[in-house]
Amino acid sequence: MNVFILSWSYQKSKPLHTGLNIVLLGLGIAVITIILLLNDQLEKKIEDNSRGIDLVVGAKGSPLQLILCNIFHIDFPTGNIKLQEAEKLAGNRLVKWAIPMALGDSYMGYRIVGSTKNYVDHYGGELAEGFWWQNDLEVCVGAAVAERLQLQVGSSFHSMHGLTLESSEHEGHGYVVKGILKRSNTVLDQLILTNVQSIWQVHDHDSARQVDGPASRLIPGLHSGDSTKEITSLLIKYQNPIAAIQLPRFINTQTPLQAASPAFETARLFSILGIGAELMMGFAYVIIIISALSIFIALYNSLKERKYDLAIMRSMGASKTSLVTTVLLEGLSLTFFGTVFGLVLGHIALLLFTVFVADAKQMELTSSVFIAEEWLILAASLLLGLLCSVLPSWQAYRTDIHKILAGNG
Repeated sequence: MNVFILSWSYQKSKPLHTGLNIVLLGLGIAVITIILLLNDQLEKKIEDNSRGIDLVVGAKGSPLQLILCNIFHIDFPTGNIKLQEAEKLAGNRLVKWAIPMALGDSYMGYRIVGSTKNYVDHYGGELAEGFWWQNDLEVCVGAAVAERLQLQVGSSFHSMHGLTLESSEHEGHGYVVKGILKRSNTVLDQLILTNVQSIWQVHDHDSARQVDGPASRLIPGLHSGDSTKEITSLLIKYQNPIAAIQLPRFINTQTPLQAASPAFETARLFSILGIGAELMMGFAYVIIIISALSIFIALYNSLKERKYDLAIMRSMGASKTSLVTTVLLEGLSLTFFGTVFGLVLGHIALLLFTVFVADAKQMELTSSVFIAEEWLILAASLLLGLLCSVLPSWQAYRTDIHKILAGNG
């Protein structure tokens, strides 16, 4: 007697019950899978994109907005800061290096960032083709931007104000693509990069005017004496550990600028998002518990209905172990197929999310990864199936064939 075939035959005899248990368990597993996949990818992207940046300095406003805008480029600037103030801060003894950022425009939803080559070097960016920008209104585009917008070396376009596709174009100041970056799996893939002067030129026709003074610490080829010039923010690396204590306090209390810590703000962001994730996980656990009860009841009732069959099997030579194994296999197979269905459903749902949601496309979330936690989900589900089968299998083991065949069981 093949216990595997027997177990499968029993489940096929009640396809609706079997299918309902599998679907119910699968829905709970799918919710957990989606949350785990999103958390895993978001944490890695946040860690990769904020690595090495100790402080973001910009205009007064929301610290979290300052981080989201200037590191992850998924929010609007809090405002601009004077270049002179930024120059003073860049020369502070507690600052190891500072990278200027000039934001405000985009093209087809992808942000145009005015900065220096140091910004690209920080993320290890390299060219796939073309050359780095040399003059104003020349850009290098990230790999994802070039792929999705079909941009090539020599392509030209006009920027749009803000990040929305409905914004008006800046006519008369067209950008020219000079280079395309290799894919780096960092925020560079989603950006259009140029120099700070290009951003000024698009918004201020008098931006080419030079003012006498010492050379700028931040922007090559520029003097630091022009009090009319503004940038969006500075990305700062501390000179030493003491800077982590002294510099943010100094900036926030003694200057018109605001300092925000990427580490602190991203931790706060995850604590905010974690509330929603915990609620969803709780909902998923409720579904799984209901599914476990459903599997247990199905096995228990099925055993009652099949007690005569089990007694016949015993009388024909089947051992008690075979009966127990049959019931255990039913519980394990239900949870196994339910878990596999849930894992596949979770990946499919995330795939649809990345296809139809624009923000997911730009964040380059993927459904093709398989994380270690999914093995834990499978193991935990099999354990759950085993627990649901313990009592029914024990009853199968204690089957009294004489009473049942005599009609007294």
